[in-house]
Amino acid sequence: MSDRGAGPAMGEATKAAEPGRRVTPASEEQRDAWLSGAMPKVEQVRPGLWSIPVPIPINPLRYVLVYALELPDGVAIIDAGWNTEEAYSALVDGLAVAGYAMTDVRAVLVTHIHPDHYGLAGRVREASGAWIGLHPADAALVRDRYDESAIDSLVARERALLARSGVPPLTLDELSGASKMIRQYVTMAAPDRLIEDGATLDLPGWDLRAVWTPGHSPGHLCFVSPSRRVLFSGDHVLARITPIVAVHPQSAPDPLADYLDALAAVRDFEVDEVLPAHEYRFLELADRVDYVMAHHAKRLAEIESAVSGADGADCWDVTTRLTWSRPWDTIPAFMRRAATNETLAHLVYLEARGRLRRVAGEPDLWYPDI
Repeated sequence: MSDRGAGPAMGEATKAAEPGRRVTPASEEQRDAWLSGAMPKVEQVRPGLWSIPVPIPINPLRYVLVYALELPDGVAIIDAGWNTEEAYSALVDGLAVAGYAMTDVRAVLVTHIHPDHYGLAGRVREASGAWIGLHPADAALVRDRYDESAIDSLVARERALLARSGVPPLTLDELSGASKMIRQYVTMAAPDRLIEDGATLDLPGWDLRAVWTPGHSPGHLCFVSPSRRVLFSGDHVLARITPIVAVHPQSAPDPLADYLDALAAVRDFEVDEVLPAHEYRFLELADRVDYVMAHHAKRLAEIESAVSGADGADCWDVTTRLTWSRPWDTIPAFMRRAATNETLAHLVYLEARGRLRRVAGEPDLWYPDI
């Protein structure tokens, strides 16, 4: 279900140095902190805008970058972090560096509902009275994903999907329930406002416009400020890795198609700086988008070739044959599940374009569409 932001980085470990693979960091200090495994500092990106790293537990991404936008009467934040005491304290301390308290937060703009972005939003609202904004497509998923009374149903649906993907019986339970433990890192909080594509946010001093960029989640949002020439990209475009785009029980039918269309939609924005939710800020939006799109084209070709070389292959078979950023046996269960669902997204994309065909069953088998 892509709960962990970017996962095993499908194909991202290849050693080529294509344009867009290496981007120019907007902050050398922030980039160096990422590469060294340290937490970056709270930074004033420019007047009225702050970057606050909030730690993520048990996750290789290590932190989410929360952005604080100064308002006449306080601040708005983009994303919030996981619901842990460590994360909450880091957010409080980061706001203090910028000269604000938690009670000064007026709005929480959530890029998407994964726990490292949405998990603390409810607690921030309880402390400050801030409103929470979310795209309608993600808002519709909140209850089934995080309500205790609904989570078992979601896990059962994931298990059924993994079975149809060919995950071995002894592995099914481990993979299907791999994200259940993260429920503790989310304060269940229905949004106060639904943010539609193209909406201009009511934030005095900011000309912030919402851009719907589905794929990583059905309701993922980016936010662009034309006057300040910045793009808050969430997990949609990152400096070094590619976000998980997967078929899962809460995904759109063809999420990879949605994602590639959404990449094209932001490619030509006239911005000087991209402010992602992970890793570090960078400069070359168009080059990075081109690289990510080319990366998926190569991955589609690799998957198509893997299917062509087998007499009917299930998704698990294809997944285990692919090149990942680390040996398959060392990838944790939640990432192996994400990898399987991400492979399925590529298979579905190829099926929809007549390049592969599926024979339904348990498991589904994939063949070249000759």
